[in-house]
Amino acid sequence: MNKVVTLRLTEDEYNKILLASRIDHRPISSFITISTLKQIEESYYVDPIEMAEIRSNKKLNKKLKAGYQDAKAMRGKFVG
Repeated sequence: MNKVVTLRLTEDEYNKILLASRIDHRPISSFITISTLKQIEESYYVDPIEMAEIRSNKKLNKKLKAGYQDAKAMRGKFVG
């Protein structure tokens, strides 16, 4: 089911988004949706090539496992 979201923009922000959406030949709503999802994917998920590099790095994996075990056992100093 689709959801409706209200977005408050300044005139300048609106004009920039409008111009970019016209360049992409998309309606503003489609442009905002696609741009937001792309940003989330690029910022919050690991690229498959990068993940393969992480998994192949034995020294890093050993340190990650040790850190995980320390956190699980509540050992160490946690900075928040």
